[in-house]
Amino acid sequence: MELEVGDVLLCTVERTEKTIVFVKIEGVGKDLEGSIIMSEIAPGRIRNIRDYVVPKKKIVCKVLRISGNRIDLSLRRVTQKEKKEVMDHYQQERSYISILKSIVGEKADKIINEILKQERVYDFFEEVKENPKKLEKLIGKKDAEKVLEILKSQKKKKAVLKKEFSLKTLDPQGLKLIKDILGNIKEAEVKYISAGKYSIKTESDDLKKADNKLREILEEIEKKAKKYSMEFQIKEK
Repeated sequence: MELEVGDVLLCTVERTEKTIVFVKIEGVGKDLEGSIIMSEIAPGRIRNIRDYVVPKKKIVCKVLRISGNRIDLSLRRVTQKEKKEVMDHYQQERSYISILKSIVGEKADKIINEILKQERVYDFFEEVKENPKKLEKLIGKKDAEKVLEILKSQKKKKAVLKKEFSLKTLDPQGLKLIKDILGNIKEAEVKYISAGKYSIKTESDDLKKADNKLREILEEIEKKAKKYSMEFQIKEK
């Protein structure tokens, strides 16, 4: 599997040399090392680098540049959403590999290496659920059916996304207007935090769907807030 600029990857911290952190890039089917300069660890002044990176710690990084064997990464440019998605995929990958090993035994490592030549393990098994023949080509129909049976029996973890926002107005009918805007939301859970501040939560079997749903709802809230000349702002983490 070839890396591209912009890829978000799971890495394991190996060592720190002066102002550069070196990491092992995981899940790409070959031994690759990346580096992170101090300014790409976190925004602002870093008082204690161990708050962010220590040897053997798993971190999520974004590819900034690829020049031959040199791979420049960033930790600070990874969003919370990207970090969550990569870590969720990592946990699910471990489950997929464990299932494969329970069926094919020692041959699993060789099969995983074959998969990684083309794509990530997570993406492969997600597609296998719809296209079993991809797996049959690697391990045969009989074993593929056993793997699929286990996959189908797994309860899929729901993706949950949450945002905070403010909705304020000086209109004497402000409370009624806010209830009109927030009271009709059916596909998400809205909670009152404090004066003018609210949280909204949505969930789905798919992280992308949950994100799209949340974004659409917030855009609708913003549209209605403008109509009533209300102040609306999403809290960015």
